[in-house]
Amino acid sequence: MICIGTNTTVLFQGDSITDAGRSRHDDNDLGRGYPSMVAAWFSALYPEKRVRFINRGISGNRAKDLRGRWQQDCLDLNPGVVSILIGINDTWRRYDSGDPTSAEAYEAHYRAILESARDALHAQLMILEPFSLPVPEDRATWRVDLDPKIAVARKLAREFDATFVPLDGLFAAAAARREMGFWLPDGVHPSPAGHALIAQAWLGAAGA
Repeated sequence: MICIGTNTTVLFQGDSITDAGRSRHDDNDLGRGYPSMVAAWFSALYPEKRVRFINRGISGNRAKDLRGRWQQDCLDLNPGVVSILIGINDTWRRYDSGDPTSAEAYEAHYRAILESARDALHAQLMILEPFSLPVPEDRATWRVDLDPKIAVARKLAREFDATFVPLDGLFAAAAARREMGFWLPDGVHPSPAGHALIAQAWLGAAGA
């Protein structure tokens, strides 16, 4: 579990799920997804901590893209907590563009950004598990590619002593309560309820 202290900067990193329409010009605009929900709830619960939340998710990013912009979009911001959700595009591009990312390459890029955050910043790390539901049904074929990447995320969380949020399992469990499309309309991008589910899990992992 991470511990967010007074005046900490919390950085959200990832792809479109994290991006969620955030502003590129105003750090106070965290978008319409889970980062905004986390920041609002945490700030309401602990206003005295004066925590700063920054969102640097970019739609379409893969692990290699995150690594390529890590200096300016992480290290230069000097966050005390780094939250990362990356991996679904490393799978998706195999199926929509014929441009796969091996689990080994995914691990190498992910490991590099975690090492730099640990060594340069001594930041607390949170790894959010990549996830998908079979909506539409052809998403079910993605599991052969996605599952090894989920295994990598779990392995790296153990290795780097990161707080791990098991979102793939969380959405699978949620889909037993209501239809899959309610949570992930296209099997990848969360609905408002899906983003709230991530935010709840994030806050729980932060002890909030």
